[in-house]
Amino acid sequence: MRRAGHAEWTKPRTDAGTVWLMPGVIALTVAVGAGVASTSRCDAAGCGDPTRLSLTGVMAGQVVVLAVLMVGNEYGTGMMHTTLTAVPRRLTVLCAKAAVLTGVTVVAATGSVLGSLLVGRLTEPGRGFTEEHGYPALSLTDGPTLRAAVGSVLYLVLVGLLSLGLALAVRNSATAIGAVLALLFVLPILAQVIADPGRQRHLQQVAPMTAGLAVQATVSVGNLTIGPWQGLGVLALWAVAALTAGGRLLRSRDA
Repeated sequence: MRRAGHAEWTKPRTDAGTVWLMPGVIALTVAVGAGVASTSRCDAAGCGDPTRLSLTGVMAGQVVVLAVLMVGNEYGTGMMHTTLTAVPRRLTVLCAKAAVLTGVTVVAATGSVLGSLLVGRLTEPGRGFTEEHGYPALSLTDGPTLRAAVGSVLYLVLVGLLSLGLALAVRNSATAIGAVLALLFVLPILAQVIADPGRQRHLQQVAPMTAGLAVQATVSVGNLTIGPWQGLGVLALWAVAALTAGGRLLRSRDA
């Protein structure tokens, strides 16, 4: 496992595309969050969720996480055959890939989330999110804000693992990314066009992005269609299912 992990760690370090894409997660996430925070306005109490506004960029940052898989497409380059020749135990390959992807994403996601919250802390008071309106400055010492921050990091990690599992299952990063984007964005759109409130609520509860990002909510949590940690659990189930399918197909097929 150690050698497999070292080999997988070498790939992103020596791939120029991946080296630039991971800082891109931070830059894009912070930039989008800053844009939303600087254009929002609060003129009275109960006008929004400043923590969630600051973390809006996570939805954009997840697209860059998916792009990392596109750059590292081992099936497209034929590198997967070399990888499996060097490490015949395919479950070990899967675990090594998942571990490296998790580590790299945690670093990028942590920088993204902390940067977004810092920008929100500096920007939002000037947009009306003040103590007079019931909004103290954003701080990780506040329980809900800390939960939203940690949950956002975990959200990006789980999206990456979901993408990895699908990429191994379909053996094509472009197809896997398309499938993940459909899961993330199409299901919430469908939920909006369904007229039946019960079905709409159920779809929001099982949609990976809608459910997973519930962890960012710090205001009116009781009105959510699914609880913060329960929603993240739904995304975790999607990731586990994708990794399980990808792992089984990796073991049963030739490279």
